[in-house]
Amino acid sequence: MITSAPSPRELLTIAVEVARDAAATAHRMRSEGVSVAATKSTVTDVVTAADRAVERQVLAALRDRRPGDAVLGEEYGAGETGPAAPDGVRWVVDPIDGTVNYLYGLPYCAVSLAAEVAGEVVAGVVRNVFTGEEWTATLGGGAWRDGRRLRCSAETDLGQALVATGFGYDAGRRSHQARVVTELIPHVRDIRRMGAAALDLCLAAEGRVDAYFEKGLAAWDLAAGGLVAREAGLLVTGVAGRPAGPDLVLAAPPALHGPLHTRLTDLDASGGP
Repeated sequence: MITSAPSPRELLTIAVEVARDAAATAHRMRSEGVSVAATKSTVTDVVTAADRAVERQVLAALRDRRPGDAVLGEEYGAGETGPAAPDGVRWVVDPIDGTVNYLYGLPYCAVSLAAEVAGEVVAGVVRNVFTGEEWTATLGGGAWRDGRRLRCSAETDLGQALVATGFGYDAGRRSHQARVVTELIPHVRDIRRMGAAALDLCLAAEGRVDAYFEKGLAAWDLAAGGLVAREAGLLVTGVAGRPAGPDLVLAAPPALHGPLHTRLTDLDASGGP
């Protein structure tokens, strides 16, 4: 059994290999036809057979490469791996982030895989299932896509910022989030809602959107994409001094973070159901 953690670069190498194979499986299963296997929070919050198959594949691949590590996945929770040791490695996987997009054949969904050491994310990869675009990051080693180091947007005026967000599936939460967006949109360039949090964070990392916020993200939504965003220079936080988490994730360049944080706080973006 492995008792010591390898370097972030070594963990990233494993993550990339596993995520690429997983994305290939998801792509193949989509071409063969996709079926809804279950629902989660509401009848519109679906789980496909591919979500489960891909996560099982990732679990098996990680068990083969790192049998002593823990794994937290969206579909199977802590799975069969048990808890991580205090200074051990835990992998955090979202087998298909953007499942509804996947169900409809919209090319905006991804495999997200991150490695934590002693509770801190040190390596992560996000790979678009349809396009093959791939974002990677290591703690202190920068964020990258296709050999290019990423830097976040240099926009300084919130009124000119293109801001991405997402919505939950619970009707009450969605209503609250819609009110927040309604009040925010006069103060920004525009809003984008594309349906996959990990990819939204990666687009913010390379300035294809200027900032991103969302309430209700789980660890598997945030782990890899959040590292990519931070390593590209974004501030990734919650509100009112809290860390990024289920209450709210705000990822923005330093010049936009303060003004956007103020707006979101005033609009109670972290509130509601």
